[in-house]
Amino acid sequence: MSEIVNLNRFRKARNRIKKRAQADENAVKFGLSKSERMLDESRAEKAREVLRQHRLDEE
Repeated sequence: MSEIVNLNRFRKARNRIKKRAQADENAVKFGLSKSERMLDESRAEKAREVLRQHRLDEE
């Protein structure tokens, strides 16, 4: 025979695993320090400026 499973425990464990995965994903996505965020922002701004400087004007 098969083992009896408490569905409440199973459901709670499954939800815990999903929440842990979401938390890990968010930590990677939003877990940058202020200096890292500022560095990324300045690099993106510099890249935008370089692209803007190389744009041809349509007249």
